[in-house]
Amino acid sequence: MPLLFHVQHLLGIGHVRRAAALVRALAASGFEVTVASGGFPVPGIDFAPARLVQLPPARAADAGFRRLVDEREHPLDAPWREHRRQMLLNLHDRLQPAVVLVESFPFGRRAFAFELEPLLAAVAQRRPKPLVACSVRDILVTKRNPARLDDMVDTARRHFDLVLVHGDPALIGFEASFPPAARIADLIRYTGYVAPPPPESDARGNGRGDGDGEVIVSCGGGAVGLPLLELALATRPLLRQGDAPLATAAWRLLAGFDLPEPDFRALAAKAPPGVTVERARADFPALLRRCRVSVSQGGYNTLLDVLQAGCPAVIVPFEAPGETEQRQRTDLLAARGLVGRVDGDPPTAPALAAAITAALTRPPTRLTIDRHGAIVTADLLRRAAGRR
Repeated sequence: MPLLFHVQHLLGIGHVRRAAALVRALAASGFEVTVASGGFPVPGIDFAPARLVQLPPARAADAGFRRLVDEREHPLDAPWREHRRQMLLNLHDRLQPAVVLVESFPFGRRAFAFELEPLLAAVAQRRPKPLVACSVRDILVTKRNPARLDDMVDTARRHFDLVLVHGDPALIGFEASFPPAARIADLIRYTGYVAPPPPESDARGNGRGDGDGEVIVSCGGGAVGLPLLELALATRPLLRQGDAPLATAAWRLLAGFDLPEPDFRALAAKAPPGVTVERARADFPALLRRCRVSVSQGGYNTLLDVLQAGCPAVIVPFEAPGETEQRQRTDLLAARGLVGRVDGDPPTAPALAAAITAALTRPPTRLTIDRHGAIVTADLLRRAAGRR
């Protein structure tokens, strides 16, 4: 059953990592998946076994998403948009997919309505009409304009058969960040969280190698992670108290592949003995299971890895102007005693040191949430498309 999956990431790697997990489950379920990717390639993440069609890539030029640029660092212009629009429409015409899956839109990625609205209009003209679904994370960036919310509802009702929310309502409902969710309740299906399977070894603290007893500091893809990594370096000397002071423990800073190379080299040059600075690692979940404490930003994938590992954790959420998603998720988990958080604008080294100390004395708390989101998504789409 042919499926076209439109994926567009702009800054971090959370969207593309989740999409890759969905692709694997969809392919295993029998879908013939074609991914139309509009972002820049991410090292270590691919969409195999799907067919990948790389659209002319775009990314955010700043953390506030105020400006989008192409591969030449030029602002997106009308000819660029027309080229991408035609490329996507031609791909649809060739594939004639039975299912069209769109990541985020209409609840995000509004800057790409120039190609998604024509795609959805073309899908609506086909007979029989393909199944159309939206893949969206559990928490949206807060929208304060009621007209924007109304437009999202109208677009969802006009074009989509399903809104697949990759979350668990036992933890947080879609309405918490999308107040008019009740108006599309008949379209919404909760899939559970899209999380990778746990590492083969659950061993922690046994001296087996990297991560054992370490402080792991991570920032996802790293595009906006430099302040957190520098904050960690400033915090380490403050942690001299206790029977096993963290100031002399091994720290591992995972910079992510989107951190510019000059910044990466400068960070590594400043790292004192006992601090390892390296790019993101595929075995990150296993490192967390062996670490003494995790310090990270509050993205969807990172927090799933942290919760699955069950390690002491401190979150420093990314909070550019208008970016509310990580703060809301962090506050929710901190209120349940699952993670520590660092407040302050900007956060300070003493505040992070205090949060780390508190995390190490907090009793372990486990949260049971549905982590089978990829498999459930594939099953929902197969059954719905079969009925169609």
